[in-house]
Amino acid sequence: MPYRLLSCLLLSILALSACQDYDFRVNDTVVYTPAPLFRDYQVPDPALRACLQQAIADGEVRAAPQLTQLDCSSAGIESLEGLATFAGLTALRLSSNRIRNLVELGSLPALEELHLDGNKVVDPVPLYKLPALALLDLAGNPQLQCPRSGSLDRVRKVTLPAHCR
Repeated sequence: MPYRLLSCLLLSILALSACQDYDFRVNDTVVYTPAPLFRDYQVPDPALRACLQQAIADGEVRAAPQLTQLDCSSAGIESLEGLATFAGLTALRLSSNRIRNLVELGSLPALEELHLDGNKVVDPVPLYKLPALALLDLAGNPQLQCPRSGSLDRVRKVTLPAHCR
């Protein structure tokens, strides 16, 4: 008998967890409504906005700090404006886009891993002040102004374009 009760309880929990985006009603009274997905951000670049929307939906992100990883590789992104809203990002993959300006990334203090290979980055200075940055890939940025000596010493792994080595 306890086995049957336990099985029924587990089945009920699984069924309820599959319905996390639905209102729960008892006698036509709503007893639970899940929080809506996070939408309180302004991102002018349509490709970045589309990538963010997909990541928020996939991860069921309901608040900006919940988005900790974002992969927007080969998305056609030109501008990172508005990305600072997601200050909880720890891993950001922006490989193979058309990104030039990194100023917005300077407002992401939790960022540990950053992939900017294959872009149009010129000035890496906004990255110098990122306290948690441990991995940085800037390969394939032919116009990059090579980082000055010592500016990225705290970053454990840095990959630079050939002209900076």
